[in-house]
Amino acid sequence: MTTALIADDEPHLAQYLKAQLAQAWPELQIVRIAANGVEAAEAIADLEPDLAFLDIQMPGLTGLEVAQGIEGATRVVFVTAYDQYAVEAFEARAVDYLLKPLKAERLAACVTRLRQEAPPPAGDDALAETLKRLLPTAASARLRYIRAAQGELMHQIPVDEVLFFHADDKYTVVQTATAEHLIRTPIFELGGQLDPDRFWQVHRSTIINLDHLAGTRRDEQSRLFVRIRGQARELPVSRAYVHLFKAM
Repeated sequence: MTTALIADDEPHLAQYLKAQLAQAWPELQIVRIAANGVEAAEAIADLEPDLAFLDIQMPGLTGLEVAQGIEGATRVVFVTAYDQYAVEAFEARAVDYLLKPLKAERLAACVTRLRQEAPPPAGDDALAETLKRLLPTAASARLRYIRAAQGELMHQIPVDEVLFFHADDKYTVVQTATAEHLIRTPIFELGGQLDPDRFWQVHRSTIINLDHLAGTRRDEQSRLFVRIRGQARELPVSRAYVHLFKAM
């Protein structure tokens, strides 16, 4: 029987993948669900599963770092919201990937490939070579989806739909046209994961999506504010970022 481990720091998404795998591959035995990269690395070393479905962005160790440390014959499937380097991983014989949000047809294709292909022979370095290419680019990969909470539910939100991000106490608010969601990622970390041509930081606590920018306004004290389409609230622009709007 083929065994597998799932590693994802979002329990809801891990359970969803488990349920989808149960439908696509009933004989597959899930031996562990790891909540972070460190737990995944320890479980792989201990259990030596045939497969490991690794979320790339996890606390402790990323999925790429976990894969880099695998010494046995465990085959890796990356689960990622970043498609900039996933295609390159898919082209390597020892690696496959699933792009979030998961689609049944893509999962079925992945399962078919995993069932048909024999495990790589000992000493096969296709995974190692692929990781050498992926690790330097992972840090600069741009977010395509945001995993954010609304009440007890977790949502996969395309970044295209985000109007702006705003720091609020211990959380960062993800504002869309229809709702507010919450994430724990601080503004300064988000800035490095978003496309700088589309997302501008306008305040130490605010990043806006230029695709939804309606205009700007100055008050009597010459302070600058931005207006977002469909939002009555204006967002202040701090002095450090006013220069970004001079060409507008």
